[in-house]
Amino acid sequence: MSAAIEKSGADAAPAIASRADRAAIFLMLLGDEETATLLARMQPDELQTIGSAMVALGDIDQPQMAEALQDFVAEAGREIVTAKERGGKVRALFERSIGPMRAESMMERIGGEEANKTIEIARWLSPTILIKLIEGEHPQMIAALLLMLEAETAAEILALLPDDQQPDVVERIARMGPLSARSTAMIDRLLSQKIGTQFGPAALAMGGPRDAANLINLAAGDVRNTVLPSIAIRDEELAKAIEEQLFTFDMLLELEPLDMGRLLRDVESEKLVDALKGLPEEHRNPFFAAMSSRAADGIRDEIELRGKMTRSEAEAAQRSMLEVAKGLVDQGEISLGADDGEFI
Repeated sequence: MSAAIEKSGADAAPAIASRADRAAIFLMLLGDEETATLLARMQPDELQTIGSAMVALGDIDQPQMAEALQDFVAEAGREIVTAKERGGKVRALFERSIGPMRAESMMERIGGEEANKTIEIARWLSPTILIKLIEGEHPQMIAALLLMLEAETAAEILALLPDDQQPDVVERIARMGPLSARSTAMIDRLLSQKIGTQFGPAALAMGGPRDAANLINLAAGDVRNTVLPSIAIRDEELAKAIEEQLFTFDMLLELEPLDMGRLLRDVESEKLVDALKGLPEEHRNPFFAAMSSRAADGIRDEIELRGKMTRSEAEAAQRSMLEVAKGLVDQGEISLGADDGEFI
């Protein structure tokens, strides 16, 4: 950020904040995730300077906020952001944040080049399927593939590898240098062959009633009421399966307090206790907010006294509540979805 314009003479006013202070204020005005992302890109000395300023600032008033923002705007308006070598700069940022191989894959997508399709498909497969695809392959190939996957998925696959193979794969990952496009294409071809010979089209667990329901939920307009009746003419069971996925228990968390109160009047106390027992504490709050303090305290006590229960018991109670909610929606007594009362 540019330095504040200093005034001279008797009218000069001291700067509200140093440059580091302004940067710290600007960062604190952002959301936690955005701030953390920016801090992660700083060098150790920069991080220490900014961190010290953030801790030492104390209360931040409106003039300080305004100066920090004005300084940022002034710096941004200093010159145009040139497009020259933009691709190289973006690639460098990607490599710094997600690593060279993932950066290469992302740049291929952005640049419009044809990506390695089978590797992209592999990112959607479960670790139990992927472990079968790489069974018996060279540790170098396995190491390269793991680096192309999300860290959580790669970790699960590593744990599924034979114990005597795990050290070799981890060592190769640690020593791995840049992976050429030719090597990536070779892995892509190998995966394609394995998927075709071992699993065929069944390897992709994609599609189904849930995906269809998600599309309907995201679509604008009255898609639900036009699509489902048409499908039901050809396949009533499929239409029913899709409709079941349109309503999920999580949607009850978004009910307005009046609608929640109406729902709770029709839900048996025992079902409510079992349903809430299976939820994290913070997800219970919308239900408690629609009750009186006394009723909410009573339900909390019953949840504590309920003792151990299986996940299937909690889910059964949640499905029971959801059926009650669906009935009330059909009767027009509550709105589950958009403000206009139409389900989305």
